[in-house]
Amino acid sequence: MSDGHPSLDPATGGPGGAPDPTQGWGGVPYGLGAVPYGAVYGQDGWDGQYGVAYGQGGQGGQGGLDSPGGWRQDPDPQQYHPTHLPHQHQHPDPAGEFPHAPHSGWNDWSAGAGPSVPQQPQQDPQAYEPHIPQQDTYTQGHQQPYEFQHPQELSAFPHPQAQQPHVPQQAAYAHGAQQSYEFQQHQAQIPAPRTPAYAHHTTAYGHQAATPADEATPGPAESAPDVTAGSAGEATARPAPAAPRTRRGRRAAGPAEPATAARQTRRGRKAAPRSARTAEPEPAESAPHTRRGHHRWAGLVKAVALCAATAAAGMLVLRGNAALDGLDLDRAPAAATPATTAAAPVAAGSVPDPGRVVQIVAHPDDDLYFMNPDLRYSISAGHPVTSVYLTAGEADGVNAAPAKGATTAPNKPAYAEARQNGIRAAYAKMATGDRAAAWQRTVVPTKGGGHAEVDVLVAKPQVNLVWLQLREAGHGYADVPDSLHGLWNGKVARLDSMLSSGTPVKQRFAYSKDQVVQTLVGVLEQYRPTTVRFQDPTPGRYPDSKQYTDHQDHFYGARFVQMATAAYAKDVKDRPHFAVQNYVGYVNGSLPSALDPQEAKEKLDSLDTYAWLDRQNHCGSDAGCGDLKVSDQPAGNRWTDTVNYARGTGTNWLTSDKDHGLWAFKVLDGQVAVWHRPGPVGPWRGPDLLPGTGMDPGVSAVTLKDGRIAVFGTRTSFGARPTDYRREVVHTVQQAPGTDGFGEWQSLGTPETADETSTSDISAPAVSVDGTGQLAAYVRDGSYSLRGRLQQPDGGWGPWEKHGGEDLHGSPVTATDGAGRRMVLAATSKTVVGWAQPKAGAPLGRVTATGLPDTTLPLTVEGREGGVRLWFRKPGSGNVRTALMTADDGLKVNNMTDLGGLNGFGSVTASGHVLAGRAAGGQLGAEVGPGRPWGRSPLMFVGAPSSTMTGRNMVSLAVVGLDARLYVTSSADAPNAYLAPWQPIGPRNTRP
Repeated sequence: MSDGHPSLDPATGGPGGAPDPTQGWGGVPYGLGAVPYGAVYGQDGWDGQYGVAYGQGGQGGQGGLDSPGGWRQDPDPQQYHPTHLPHQHQHPDPAGEFPHAPHSGWNDWSAGAGPSVPQQPQQDPQAYEPHIPQQDTYTQGHQQPYEFQHPQELSAFPHPQAQQPHVPQQAAYAHGAQQSYEFQQHQAQIPAPRTPAYAHHTTAYGHQAATPADEATPGPAESAPDVTAGSAGEATARPAPAAPRTRRGRRAAGPAEPATAARQTRRGRKAAPRSARTAEPEPAESAPHTRRGHHRWAGLVKAVALCAATAAAGMLVLRGNAALDGLDLDRAPAAATPATTAAAPVAAGSVPDPGRVVQIVAHPDDDLYFMNPDLRYSISAGHPVTSVYLTAGEADGVNAAPAKGATTAPNKPAYAEARQNGIRAAYAKMATGDRAAAWQRTVVPTKGGGHAEVDVLVAKPQVNLVWLQLREAGHGYADVPDSLHGLWNGKVARLDSMLSSGTPVKQRFAYSKDQVVQTLVGVLEQYRPTTVRFQDPTPGRYPDSKQYTDHQDHFYGARFVQMATAAYAKDVKDRPHFAVQNYVGYVNGSLPSALDPQEAKEKLDSLDTYAWLDRQNHCGSDAGCGDLKVSDQPAGNRWTDTVNYARGTGTNWLTSDKDHGLWAFKVLDGQVAVWHRPGPVGPWRGPDLLPGTGMDPGVSAVTLKDGRIAVFGTRTSFGARPTDYRREVVHTVQQAPGTDGFGEWQSLGTPETADETSTSDISAPAVSVDGTGQLAAYVRDGSYSLRGRLQQPDGGWGPWEKHGGEDLHGSPVTATDGAGRRMVLAATSKTVVGWAQPKAGAPLGRVTATGLPDTTLPLTVEGREGGVRLWFRKPGSGNVRTALMTADDGLKVNNMTDLGGLNGFGSVTASGHVLAGRAAGGQLGAEVGPGRPWGRSPLMFVGAPSSTMTGRNMVSLAVVGLDARLYVTSSADAPNAYLAPWQPIGPRNTRP
């Protein structure tokens, strides 16, 4: 934030030079080899070490709940008062879980209903050890100065004994009643190690955990039992302790069953080849297993009877789960293919793959101001999170409040170090509750030929910080050649580094434009993210001053990230799919507050820590422990009151066809991914990537008059020259109704004349078909007004027409009413304005004031009740509001109503009786019927949810999780209906 100070000193920073390839890792190739993230955190997605530790033992407070299927309801959701869990800055779950169908088992992912956990041999501990520089690694701890120590000297630091280790994926874990997202180890299966399972920290401490003689490590044939299969061999030679009890009072899986015991499937049947399912007497040693199986079978019979009765009464429809016909519960997930997939449902209360988040920002504090609370949600949930900082954020080098700036000597390396210290403190407090928690700081070579500092939080090693330490512009919009802006536009050939005073990186370097891109590609290769967060690459200009609405480092840094993600998607094949989320920057200060008071306070708390308000030297650094420039006003320009997504806010990406099939369209890897379920219960297919790259987050689907589906979005291209940067509206049309084939992408261009005019700032297109079958697309342009194009009878498109309006923000929305008249609505900073056709086929009418109060920008509309119903959020609370818009005798508003909610932010989706959106805590919240309590699912997701009616009486709801995987549920459109268990679509996201 303090990146826009008017003081300029572009000449400081030291000379660049070719890096010494002998420095750093001693033969380890570039690409951040210091942190073997995949080996430690599970680079192969859910199949990896981290995935099972989270999926089986995490989110203890969200599963095993008391109502049927592990979901509970809050009788009074309006009395939602968030509190903190110990050392966790997050909201607990006082509001209700989704009213799902009764479901046996606390976590069906660990019981076989969802992706099972394949048994793996014990890994060699050496495979998880990183290469640690012998001269440049040291740890930052509580009240200890930063000093370099050799690895053998680090053993003096205390082990984080309180941290439960992440163990290799060999067994499920008992789910106890936990108050924080700590990973609980199954004591009967895996001996408690003496050091954390993150072996790279044991290396840093200077020793390795020795395996006691009485705790022999099992070999491949003796690995810990696979609870998902129901049987395994003995895990260790010693007696196993008693199994812990679950929250429901049942005893969890105990010692390993003998290998002769038959495996249990999710439905209680003994697993056997389909050709050999004849009953046989059980061996004597399996008697206890048989008794447990009998009880499970009896309980299952009751559950099946209850489900049948419920279905007969029309109270529950598990439609759209594609499993009743197409699902083979006995088939391992490894057999699934992208072409045709039928994954099992996710049980109510179970936790999906958390994915891996990498967020890339220009300056230290951009993440705290503009990406929180998403950042805190991911950290609090225990997800792997890596934040990458492009510049050192040295500004003018003065670490003082404005009143003392004139009397404080500038020191750019020291100020950069102070900002780093503030970031480390803020992250440590979000993750552990202790701002002085220890960090391991390491220097690594980069793919661009320079060096980076990588910091790992010792107590929560899934939290990483990567410091690239390039020079910043020092001004928000002034012409500064030595900056990311100057490097992008070719005003300088190379941008020098600006090393902080305490960094382990000691050799200066300089990057060309391509080397910056390659450095970022190396980061992505190392961390293999499934979600990439970065800032808005097209923020626009103020209409009066024509100055950028955001800092030039923010959006030119984002453009470098755009190029890097495109190169990563194209050149790196052995990687998972990834989704992108972009965030609005400085202009947030002039928009309505999106966060409720408690969420805003949590966000401000992180900035208070970063600003070092108490001046206590908890970090032991002469540079200071935070950014005093912001200490007078840590909230910035109201930035802690809000958060806004720059793209991906549309809720029309899930649609159905005349055969009740479902189609989902989201952007993965810079291409539009398609998932398709033929008919109401057919097997899902996807994700299949449509040809064509450069697609921006957020697409919309619309059904044409002839039944085909058209998909609209925006596409970014870079061109040969810097000025060739271009964002344009594109669309593709299904070749025939119900078929998987789509035509080539067709460009509708852009209403903007050049990138320099308004930084290519257009919104995502809003599309609708009126009663005559005419298709139209509308965008907000760089002048904050509405523009649109109409399709002609011959299939061509008319010019971009001006429809007026001013101060428009976000993306417009459109739908048609019962008379086939098209309406378009858009949010301003103070209200909502609209346009309507006087009749179908007529030109769009003039802009009309609705008189509605201010909103938090994202709008949702659907044609119903003879008009068009609008949903939006109330600023400062997160509650959802709705109003019916009618076009008889002009655009009118009818009966605005407050629907409550779970204090969240962002877009909401509505179809039939289902209303859903992001809740406080980051999970999906929903209301399944008017007046019913809001519920919460365990799903954390990217962008906006989407829903659609499937036939006359079925609602389907979908999100894309942080693992870049599609999740779908459904509900009968009837009173007292329930949402079916979430179904993950496609294989686990490990690689395309």
